[in-house]
Amino acid sequence: MAERIRPTMASHRLDLPSTCDICGKARSTRRHQRCSQIRQQRKNAEWATYMDNIKAKKAQGGRRYAR
Repeated sequence: MAERIRPTMASHRLDLPSTCDICGKARSTRRHQRCSQIRQQRKNAEWATYMDNIKAKKAQGGRRYAR
């Protein structure tokens, strides 16, 4: 199985407001490709720690429903 860099997008709701945090305009317009790239670069460290936490949780293993 291929190693993921980021979690799947369908696993949880994106917590993005309707206004762009980069330029301050509405994100519903089509001019936000550059803003999206900037946002992804800023969030890389956050995604890395999130994925490390998921790996650690899977490595820990154990019984899910212990009695």
